[in-house]
Amino acid sequence: MYSVTQELPFCYGHRLLRYPGKCGRLHGHNGVARVTLRAEALDAQGMVADFDQIERALRKYLDESIDHRLLLHRDDPLVPSLRAAGEEFVAVEVNPTAENIARMIFDHAQRAGFPVAEVQVVEQQGSIATYCP
Repeated sequence: MYSVTQELPFCYGHRLLRYPGKCGRLHGHNGVARVTLRAEALDAQGMVADFDQIERALRKYLDESIDHRLLLHRDDPLVPSLRAAGEEFVAVEVNPTAENIARMIFDHAQRAGFPVAEVQVVEQQGSIATYCP
């Protein structure tokens, strides 16, 4: 089995809905997505996937969906106020935890056709969430 991992830094803001601790307040992170692809065999170039193609496809998704964005659960009480004020944010179906962000990135990488095995989100040094089916 072969594997490659592409690291992609990104910044985001969020708060966790109905969370009793400090993560229930608006705050931000300088995170890193670690996307691991696996394959039984290499392609004609001797690769699992080209790092440049991985980076371009996933960077585009991160830039359009997560990077420098405020992620909020769709039921967050701030949503109506932010909409009324014309503020940009991303309403998601799940609590915007590092685990759920890892799943969002995984799902996109899979839809893009990559043989993705797992995605880690390093929320901050020492705090890593992983999604793999």
